[in-house]
Amino acid sequence: MRSAFGPRSGDHEFQAMRFALDPNDKQRGALASHSGAARYAYNLGLEWLIEAIERRKLDASESVPNNSFVTSRRAKRGGKRFGFPRFKCKGRSRDRFRLSGFFHVDKRWVQLPTLGRIRVHEDASKFMRHLESGRARITTATISRQADRWYVNFRVVRTKRAIERPPGSAVIGVDVGINALATLSSGQVVTGPRALAVGLRKLRRLSRAHSRKRLKSRNRRRFAQRLARCHARISSVRRDHLHKLSTYLAKNHGRIVIEDLNVQAMMSNRRLARSIADSGWGELSAMLEYKCRWYGSTLIQASRWFPSSKTCSSCGLIKDSLPLAVRVFDCPACGLTLDRDVNAAKNLAKWPEVAASASETQNACRGNVRPGVRRAGPDEAGTEQPIVASGSEPNAQALAFTADSLGPDEGRVARGI
Repeated sequence: MRSAFGPRSGDHEFQAMRFALDPNDKQRGALASHSGAARYAYNLGLEWLIEAIERRKLDASESVPNNSFVTSRRAKRGGKRFGFPRFKCKGRSRDRFRLSGFFHVDKRWVQLPTLGRIRVHEDASKFMRHLESGRARITTATISRQADRWYVNFRVVRTKRAIERPPGSAVIGVDVGINALATLSSGQVVTGPRALAVGLRKLRRLSRAHSRKRLKSRNRRRFAQRLARCHARISSVRRDHLHKLSTYLAKNHGRIVIEDLNVQAMMSNRRLARSIADSGWGELSAMLEYKCRWYGSTLIQASRWFPSSKTCSSCGLIKDSLPLAVRVFDCPACGLTLDRDVNAAKNLAKWPEVAASASETQNACRGNVRPGVRRAGPDEAGTEQPIVASGSEPNAQALAFTADSLGPDEGRVARGI
């Protein structure tokens, strides 16, 4: 289906659709050649920027191209400050490039400008139907390589979903952790896949085998591909579970309250850094941002100074300290005995009321503690309907997400493909 046809009126939203490609040897060479051209163009632009900066030192009237690096250094762009851009080199930088123009999508192949028709790994008929009906239109395509697999990400503008959410939808608090990825205020506990912990033994074995091979040998390149596939699988397993969890929360709850954690600072703890990175807290928060916008939910971030773990969810008593090793919250005032994470999730669910009724709206560090809705970029990839299977545990109800329980179409979309 030609991408020139699509939504022309009404409210639109942006979405990214990702498909794995199955190119032949000739097409693989063409994709690698395009990646090299994009890398050369980037290095050439960076060289021009450096020359312009050097000329600016000699002549103040010389203009310097304005880009994301300059705006970040001038504090005109939010987020972490950018360092000075570096040159890209083959083998170290990620192979990727962007295409624009007309695209054709069929059930088993996609046609890209200049590259021609390339077979896709899975069925794309559902996406093709969106294009044929005029509900979606492709604007650009980004081709990238992860390990030895090529992917195409279509940036799509589509009509907004018709969302009918009942008024006064319940608020749910989400407390993230290491032992349990997410604990909900409803008592449900979502255990993470711990993809890195499960695959760490194989990852170490492949890393040792790769380091023992002779430099620039065919054997070393072969083991480098095996090592890259192991890293890619760990990342895919983690991302697949986070997509299913975030979609479940955004589709079934009106307001979601999470804690505004400083993940980067917590990663400085060398004993917990690997487990925190394996959980993917920051990625879960980013997914909830744009999926709440898709499905009409509201994402609220509680202040990181809010003592959710030390506060009693029944009477409101705040303990002076609660060591991390203590996993059960015992209230000396009302006698409440509850799992530590469940108690924290219940307090997070009450955060909108606490922030609205507080006499002061700033914490001790003069930071605003009012809840706010987080907005996301328009072209981040997402997922669709997950299938949830629930069981029972002594203190909480567990959620289990399995890709095998999904249908053919839903399983592919839930994996972000």
